[in-house]
Amino acid sequence: MTVTIGETLVADVHRLDKKGNGQAVLWRESEQGSNPKKLKLTIPQTLPGETVQVIVDQPEKRRRKALPEKILKANPERVEAPCPHFELCGGCVWQHWSYEGQLKHKTGHVQEALESVGLDPSLVQDTIGMEEPWHYRNKMEFTFSPEGDLGLHEQGNFRKIIPLETCLIAGRNMVDATMEVSKWVKEHQLNGYNKDTHQGLLRHLMVRESFATGEVMLALFATESPEGDLAKAAEDLIARITANYPNVKSLLWLVNTDWADRTQSEETFVLAGRDFIYDELGGYRYRLWFDTFFQTNPVQAQKLVDLALEMGKPEKEEKMIDLFCGVGTFSLPFAARVKELAGIEIVETSIESAKRNALDNDLHNTTFLARDARRGIDEVHESWGLADLLLIDPPRSGAGGKVMRRIGRAQPKRIVYVSCNPDTFATDVAELLPFGYTLETVQPVDLFPHTVHVECVALLVLQEG
Repeated sequence: MTVTIGETLVADVHRLDKKGNGQAVLWRESEQGSNPKKLKLTIPQTLPGETVQVIVDQPEKRRRKALPEKILKANPERVEAPCPHFELCGGCVWQHWSYEGQLKHKTGHVQEALESVGLDPSLVQDTIGMEEPWHYRNKMEFTFSPEGDLGLHEQGNFRKIIPLETCLIAGRNMVDATMEVSKWVKEHQLNGYNKDTHQGLLRHLMVRESFATGEVMLALFATESPEGDLAKAAEDLIARITANYPNVKSLLWLVNTDWADRTQSEETFVLAGRDFIYDELGGYRYRLWFDTFFQTNPVQAQKLVDLALEMGKPEKEEKMIDLFCGVGTFSLPFAARVKELAGIEIVETSIESAKRNALDNDLHNTTFLARDARRGIDEVHESWGLADLLLIDPPRSGAGGKVMRRIGRAQPKRIVYVSCNPDTFATDVAELLPFGYTLETVQPVDLFPHTVHVECVALLVLQEG
């Protein structure tokens, strides 16, 4: 067919891309009568096996994005998205997919990742899902539009904000407090930050909630301090929150004048409460500041910890390394079960938090080092010898070949790998095979329902001889 601008087309969705969007291919004829050329379409909010009607603008391009005008043949697993913001908001991509369908796809993603590097996909267990896959997040970052609307970014458009009415993946108390802040902004006619002109007051609102303790943090990021002309508005915010939201134990105003669009602070004002909240996981208490990395789904995070303990089988006379340890999410429960534990993390603030968290939980057999992974491993080995057990929980980019080969040469008996990216996980694991390791099992866990992300816990064992 010859594709013209604005023409309605019918496309068959054959797969999903890494962002969870449907992919389709149409063939177009050139005006000169040469061989047909591919038009690759990315169609959000569609599922494999569906036939959809779309309108394509700029068909002369080889790749285009188009929203479905009509679903002509639906995937049997398609459901009605419950959130009123779903079609525009970029927070969730799969609310139109049954939860069972999402879990099957995530299991398949992990299997494909292993198979791509020559590993056995049958080692992958069925993904562990949630009984209630809504209101599971204990941290959200909302953004202000230049007009002062508070919400989330529009899907595929970083500069447009969808004003918030609700959020079905955030904790309910978080949503209520967020709506109060939004109301306060409107009543005081405060403006938001314009990313193009770099003008405006309010940038972000970060909300954290401990599902264990009930404590909530509200952190407001602005380009000016809450003083002078803003003092009266700040006092009103304090009065509203302290009167109506007693669970808010940390109300912060953070100044950020940097052009970079990050939740960072040049100066922090504690408007009410303290500058951190307490959270708990598996009976261990943690202090969380605004910039502390902590698992955002506490229900499933507990399953990750339980699986890691079950696979790792820590013993009282063993020495252990927790690589990329963060604030000690895995370190503390493992430290209670081994002789000595060394946590290694390059972010110094996380290491300071890990040290404090260990003391808060009366654990005195831990050492935490602010080092890069390879240097940290060498330093630990020089101080107390080789580790029996190693846990690794790297960022989405993975640990990388150099780190994995360093681990392989260190020869820990057992390695527990906690991953948030199946593709980098598979690549990293393949690096260990020449050092005598066998991949025993891989257990995916769904920490982010209605998104493409899936976590894994895996066990590798060093073979004797």
